[in-house]
Amino acid sequence: MKPTVIKQAKDFGRVAVLMGGTAAEREISLNSGNAVFQALLRKNVDVTAVDVKGTVLAALKDSSFDRVVNMIHGRGGEDGVLQAVLESLGLPYTGSGVLASALSMDKLRTKLCWQGAGLASPKWIVLQSKYDIQRCIDELGLPVIVKPSMEGSSLGMSKAETQEQLHRAWQEAAQYQCDVYAEAWVNGKEYTVGILNDEALPVIRLETPHVFYDYDAKYRADSTQYHCPSGLTDDVETQLTELALKACNVLGVKGWGRVDVFIDNQGMAQLIEVNTVPGMTDHSLVPMAAKQAGLSFDDLVWRILETSLK
Repeated sequence: MKPTVIKQAKDFGRVAVLMGGTAAEREISLNSGNAVFQALLRKNVDVTAVDVKGTVLAALKDSSFDRVVNMIHGRGGEDGVLQAVLESLGLPYTGSGVLASALSMDKLRTKLCWQGAGLASPKWIVLQSKYDIQRCIDELGLPVIVKPSMEGSSLGMSKAETQEQLHRAWQEAAQYQCDVYAEAWVNGKEYTVGILNDEALPVIRLETPHVFYDYDAKYRADSTQYHCPSGLTDDVETQLTELALKACNVLGVKGWGRVDVFIDNQGMAQLIEVNTVPGMTDHSLVPMAAKQAGLSFDDLVWRILETSLK
């Protein structure tokens, strides 16, 4: 891992941790943001917690910060909007820039970028009307997983095993006011790769008794198992981390993030999505991977703050 750039907390200046937001992931963002805020306090950084309940401009009004830690998940924080505002204000911030954030938040555009770069991702069909239901079944078969294209934390996602379930899943996902698509169901094992300053953290294998790694499995359930070391051979783990880094490079992801991948029963790795503002709660994956790499939570937060120096 790359050496620390900043040696003294005072060199960061006044730091704002932005959290909350108005998207569906507000609760998780507040948890993540508060954990990061407390870590920076322990590191003696001059830090202020800022709960964004409206616009970022309003939240930062009459404040003179030197840089920002962005911990707002989902739309308004992870989709390039906040990044554009901060750039217009001349405020350095953690993580990816406008374009990479916008692309990564939109799972459909992410898949199109990967497709253009020759990186494998499960086949999909965009669901725009009831007439796409049968076409989806004909082309992808069943089961499928239905997703809103611009939500995180598995919100609005559901598995469909019948035509009736597929129609219902499409209607449920459409409530999130964005494109909806059905993705071929992958039989295999799920992995996640944390990225920090262009280097991959140890791979985590996820295991849940739920139908898939849904909101409850991520944030509430005690039955979810996280395997780190992942159980993969050294060669396969290296291949997976190299794939994750390529996936980020295609989108322009910088600083830090997390790539979700399946390895199917035939041994093929298939990319699912990239998170440019991953969770930082006690159930979150990047801190687990960092711990396996010998990096404490507080040191991880410090390293994330350093990405604002880009």
